[in-house]
Amino acid sequence: MSAIMLWMGGGPSTIDMWDMKPGTPTGGPFRPIPTSADLQICEHLPRLARQMHHLSVIRSMSTREADHTRGRYYMHTGFVPNPSVQHPSYGAVVAKELAPQAPALDLPPFIAIGRGTIGPGFLGMSYAPLVVDARGKIRNLDTELSASRLAERMRFLSIVERRFASQDRGPAARDHSQVLDRTLALMTSQQRNAFQVENEPQAVRTRYGTSNFGQGCLMARRLVEQGVPFVEVDLAGWDTHAGNFARLEQKLPEMDQAMAALVEDLDQRGLLQQTVLIWLGEFGRTPRINGNAGRDHWARSWSCVVGGGRFSGGVVVGRTSGDGKHVESEPYASEDLMASVCHAMGISLQTTYTSNSGRPMKIADGGRVIPALFG
Repeated sequence: MSAIMLWMGGGPSTIDMWDMKPGTPTGGPFRPIPTSADLQICEHLPRLARQMHHLSVIRSMSTREADHTRGRYYMHTGFVPNPSVQHPSYGAVVAKELAPQAPALDLPPFIAIGRGTIGPGFLGMSYAPLVVDARGKIRNLDTELSASRLAERMRFLSIVERRFASQDRGPAARDHSQVLDRTLALMTSQQRNAFQVENEPQAVRTRYGTSNFGQGCLMARRLVEQGVPFVEVDLAGWDTHAGNFARLEQKLPEMDQAMAALVEDLDQRGLLQQTVLIWLGEFGRTPRINGNAGRDHWARSWSCVVGGGRFSGGVVVGRTSGDGKHVESEPYASEDLMASVCHAMGISLQTTYTSNSGRPMKIADGGRVIPALFG
């Protein structure tokens, strides 16, 4: 199993995408269109409309953090920020639980495309993300040394590392040694070719779109084909306090093209049942249009999208009021979404970790599975 998170940094206006309110004073100018499932989405997402039988929309997200930094942390970990502990993100949890099932994998089990993300927390640097750009460039990885010279240097470094770790230096020394081993394996592995999206036929690259997000989604597909447990692809620019609709007219086609191509590709290659997709941001945006034709931060009622793995497709979970201001059905929070993703990947929700302070912590803060996502 693998997971691909499509992270919409900035807080996307989900009321204008997945839970539209046409004809209301704050519904905005966009219109809904039918899809391949029994739901409607924004007219600026026509390609995704043809793939919605593979995806499900949770319209009853109601979360507690409407600040970018806190919301980003909360939606990545299932825990509200706490100065005394750093919690592991989705990627670190999935990497820890599923990496042992891929012993032949030379690639890191957690890869972030575009920019850095929330890290491994108390799970340690062995589960930290490898950050690459959308063209697959890995800083400081390439070397002009011959294979024999590199092997000799790494042998001497290993001697130093083992001696240091044997002096009771704590888990950081062990983690550092493991990171070095994985780096060497990556440097000499043919699996590195998964980062080279330029090796794809031009028609495939064009279908995803030539933007960084489009090429990042294509790389994510190539990485899960190799067995990487978790890949995050970043698409920033959703902080639309002003000019919300003009901005969405630019962003939505880019997202639509890449995300639809990814879903279609995974399905056609027989990978969708073993790959979970998660689309989300920090929060939604207000069911009110401000004086700058924008929408502000809103965590009380918004939407996320999931698909693949054990998730049912074409499902709408929950409902919001006619004006979008509050959830009228059972509300769900970050920990419930994360619990559902773990369940869809076959990760036991009874799994308990121990923080650096010795405190036991369940995955996703003990969140509950969203039953409607599993028909």
